[in-house]
Amino acid sequence: MEALSPRQSKADAPVPRRWWDWLQAACALAAGGLLRAWMLGRFFQANGDTLIYGDLARNLLLHGRYGLSGGAGAVESTLIRLPGYPLFLAACFRIFGIDNYGAAAWVQIALELAGCLLLADFAGRIAPAGLGANAARATLWLAALCPFTAIYAATPLAEGPTLFLIALALWATARFQERPGWGPALAFTFAVTYAALLRPDGALVAVALAPAFVAVRRIGGQRRVAMAVVCLLLALAPFGAWTWRNWRVFHLIQPLVPRSATDPGEPVYPGWERWVKTWCLDFVSTYNVYWNVPGDVLDVDLLPGRAFDSPAQRAETAALAAAYNSNGYDLTPELDARFARLATQRVEAHPLRTHLWLPLGRMADMWLRPRVENLPIDLDWWNYAHHNAETRFSWAYAALNALYLLLAAAGLWLRPRLWTWMLLYCLLRSALLLTVQAPEARYTLECFPMLFALGGVALAAGWRRMRRLGQRSIA
Repeated sequence: MEALSPRQSKADAPVPRRWWDWLQAACALAAGGLLRAWMLGRFFQANGDTLIYGDLARNLLLHGRYGLSGGAGAVESTLIRLPGYPLFLAACFRIFGIDNYGAAAWVQIALELAGCLLLADFAGRIAPAGLGANAARATLWLAALCPFTAIYAATPLAEGPTLFLIALALWATARFQERPGWGPALAFTFAVTYAALLRPDGALVAVALAPAFVAVRRIGGQRRVAMAVVCLLLALAPFGAWTWRNWRVFHLIQPLVPRSATDPGEPVYPGWERWVKTWCLDFVSTYNVYWNVPGDVLDVDLLPGRAFDSPAQRAETAALAAAYNSNGYDLTPELDARFARLATQRVEAHPLRTHLWLPLGRMADMWLRPRVENLPIDLDWWNYAHHNAETRFSWAYAALNALYLLLAAAGLWLRPRLWTWMLLYCLLRSALLLTVQAPEARYTLECFPMLFALGGVALAAGWRRMRRLGQRSIA
């Protein structure tokens, strides 16, 4: 600290501008809270997966059983969803009332805003020298005002709590590297374990970030082993209990959930899934076709041109659709086998398209398309003649999404601390998404905490460069 001159009093000394930092943080959180509250009031929905999770939570509270409601009030045990989000909803229902999804959304909003603060502190810790404070401020504003994550915080789905847990895992990792101890180690263990209990792909956070813990050398060998053993046992314990429950109830070893999201004995449709994978490229096909079968009409006119390689193949597909529709929308094993044969023909004719170009296209769709799936905007948002206002808004959303990606890329170029592990997580998640047959933009949402932190570092570096240029021009 600079010494005071004889003429300076203590009152004249520079005062740390901590009050200004707190004021900016309060303004960012207030703005983020208003954005989420507005989205909750305007776009709140409780349907689809939300009702499945809610049914599981309700039956846990009322019947002490992890299952779905069946006929005549019966509760049928299930393993199609991991217990993380049903337990979260059950806790909210216990406090605020059964089926109070709005209260659960408010809890998620509070958690996600807390995650914004954790990300801000994380960015300040990993930023290059001299950029910490500005990186923290920029990250907080980027995270608090992001409409893509905000709307999921206001939606009763697993994405909201997952964003908080990823922020906690990142913060704990940076904190452990600075001062190794039980606190950040246990915080990281809780974050990655519960993230995996919310969704199986949550385990990728542990896979990507755990090496950063191993790389820390400022800790004794015995203490390191003790931490590793305790944290590993704590992380595996819930999945051991879940596996034991599934064995006891279903006589099946299932540590996560089946990829088909079906209970033992329920029909699966591998032929249909494989056929969809030979042409499905974007969310429009996911919504209009994939989600409808089985149980609803299969309209051949909604299929894109890439679903047919020839007029004969189009005729065969139309015959399959007609047989399925006339059968009460039931995809029988015979029909599924016919879809499998059709898929085999298409794969053998165009293996590169099926195994490379379409997976890459689906991944690009999940990363780059406008994130308007939770907004009252038509799926064909690009059709300007039908709805020009929605088209302009969607392109603005696409541009905003691209801006977050570009800022993150600039942050990576600056190579802040832990950049390799953040990049590894995004690459691992993208690789997993290459295996998805029906794309949804929300599958890339879990990468946004990393984008916020990296973008905050990039903005801080840009601000410093602008200030230096300004100072040179004045001089």
